[in-house]
Amino acid sequence: MARSKGARRGRARLRTVALIGIDGSGKTTQAHRLADALTAAGLPATYHRNAGGRRFLGRVAQRLGRPDAQRLLGRGGLLVVESLLRWLAIAAALLGRLLTGRVAVMDRYSACQYASIRAHGGQRWERLARLGYRLFPRPQVTFLLAVDPLEAYRRIERRGTDHESMRYLAAADRAYRTLPEHPTFVLIDAGRPADEVSRDILGHLDGWLAVPAGQVAAVAGPVPSRAPEPDPVPVQA
Repeated sequence: MARSKGARRGRARLRTVALIGIDGSGKTTQAHRLADALTAAGLPATYHRNAGGRRFLGRVAQRLGRPDAQRLLGRGGLLVVESLLRWLAIAAALLGRLLTGRVAVMDRYSACQYASIRAHGGQRWERLARLGYRLFPRPQVTFLLAVDPLEAYRRIERRGTDHESMRYLAAADRAYRTLPEHPTFVLIDAGRPADEVSRDILGHLDGWLAVPAGQVAAVAGPVPSRAPEPDPVPVQA
């Protein structure tokens, strides 16, 4: 396991960590676990779910007699609204970090919006999204939770709170792998049990922890498994 930037820089302070990846990759579970573990290890951290609001928009659409948010706003309109809502969520999370001094553990970040735009065939909107999101600092570490789209599909079906098509999941997987930021991501094999994934994530952050990553579990105690929060209603490509 490569040492983190914090280890190389000695006393560099950890401020922002982002977890990204396709739906079903375990972002929400791992982000909650990471925030809890960092806090227990001496780095007070706060979980931030930077959703794009599609679930809410889907409910609004159904109340207005439309089958989903895309039928209500159109593909381009939905991508614009999603980009704006995620921008506001990230901005609020970063402001909270500045005010509290706590580490911001981001469940989704700007790369998720770029991948969403690509996966839904809205590439012409990506340039506009990047203009708006470039105001945000790059997280010190961005973990890309990599999982086979078929396994992600199975997980989503098991949780039973929403649905994604294999076509969309495969497109999202390709989108993340083709982003220009991809070489800067820390790739994590998220197809394994959650405890193994958590250990890898903490191991990479070892240089920032007040205690070695291997002792975090003993300091924090058992980290409870969390039911994944349902992701927003998907837009079909």
